Amino acid sequence: MKFRVFLLIFILVGAFIIRLYRFNNPIADWHSWRQADTSAVSRNFVKHGFDLFHPRFDDLSNVPSGRDNPEGYRFVEFPLYNLAQAGIFKVFDFFTLEQWGRLVTIFSSIISIFFLYLIVSRHSNKTIGLLAAFFQAFIPYNIYYGRTILPDTSMVMAILGGIYFFDKWVELKSKKQVKNNNYLYYILAIIFTSSAFLLRPYAIFFVLPMIVLAYNRWGLNFFKKWQLWFFVVISILPLVLWRLWMTQYPEGIASNEWLLNGNGIRFRPSFFRWIFYERLTKLISGYLGVVIFIFGIINIIKLKEWLFFVSFLVSSLLYVVVFATGNVQHDYYQILIMPSIAIFYAIGSYYLYSWTVKKFPLGKIILFISLAGLFWFGWEQVKDYFNINNSAIIKAGIAVDRLTPKNAKVIANYTGDTSLLYQTKRQGWPSFEKPLPEMIKMGAEYLVLVNPKKEDYELGKTYKVISKTPDYILFNLHQKP
Repeated sequence: MKFRVFLLIFILVGAFIIRLYRFNNPIADWHSWRQADTSAVSRNFVKHGFDLFHPRFDDLSNVPSGRDNPEGYRFVEFPLYNLAQAGIFKVFDFFTLEQWGRLVTIFSSIISIFFLYLIVSRHSNKTIGLLAAFFQAFIPYNIYYGRTILPDTSMVMAILGGIYFFDKWVELKSKKQVKNNNYLYYILAIIFTSSAFLLRPYAIFFVLPMIVLAYNRWGLNFFKKWQLWFFVVISILPLVLWRLWMTQYPEGIASNEWLLNGNGIRFRPSFFRWIFYERLTKLISGYLGVVIFIFGIINIIKLKEWLFFVSFLVSSLLYVVVFATGNVQHDYYQILIMPSIAIFYAIGSYYLYSWTVKKFPLGKIILFISLAGLFWFGWEQVKDYFNINNSAIIKAGIAVDRLTPKNAKVIANYTGDTSLLYQTKRQGWPSFEKPLPEMIKMGAEYLVLVNPKKEDYELGKTYKVISKTPDYILFNLHQKP
């Protein structure tokens, strides 16, 4: 018992430490665009107050929604993550806003590892639970995304918490134990589940494990339990209200229909290649780790509560299929299915370790080779994610912040990517969405270009150059040369 506790603590502490790798990175690494948009909402909370019902970011363009957005509204997930990032930053000022964003994600990642251990241990054994926690903690893909400024890891933490507390409530309810902690588990399950839906609605796919838990306890009679219907209504009601509220601000709602099957890729050969080879086999499993995953699927039937774990796999497949284009387009969309993958890694490792052929430890050999490939080649896939993709945007952002008024509106042309705009600490436009004279009429005061080409300097004949280096050139659009 004490040894298992020691191992769990070792996993949690190790997961925390390794996620501090390049903790001081500016938001200019992999998927900096989405990270910048997320952190910009938090920064505007800090600057203008915590108006949760009118979140704003830096992008005033029509790129996200197809409509001009002069107020910079940002209506996607309910800003719980931003509330945590900005709120903690306001209370503690010994880290930057971006570093607090990373810490919110890191702690969410650690808590999700703990919840996964508790869930898996309850329905298999403590060893498989520890293995699931180990994989969730140290898969290289999870190391990177377990410290990015995105709400997805917090969503995973919340839905796992919802499943765990729902499981505890169902267990006590089925035993007809009417105690205070029974109601406490029920309330906590609602809070965590509704928070997961608000953080990212995709979490709704993982209601299926809860349905299986209810079915295992009550059979088909679970449909007659009013508490379950109340749970469904109260858990989903905040999301419904938020979505209805959003419709008042269409200019702030990013286009998202394309995430489903916008490019018609679902079930095409390229879909299977991207999801099952490029992502599962290559990026997440480091090629060889997929052997462990497959072995876990083959041996799942050996567990008494195999249906519960299969429900995680089915939830993951449904999510990937429904949001086909989103999962192909963005590799961070797979954050949601990582607990399912960790579970089947754990089951596969557990049974591989004990598999022998005529007393020859073939399973141990396969397991060792597969683990070596998973971590070695998996790290090779993600190690460049930590790199700063274009240091010029950092230098340009510092120059804009130093040389322009704090309330200036800036065109930070980066072909629609807001990473450069975020570095300027100004609101504005991340692309030339309209001819430059029209954008000046819309309020644009400065223009910054990074890695300027020869033709970019030609603008200096029309607008005054404030500063220029090989990395950037900054123009005042209201002054002549």
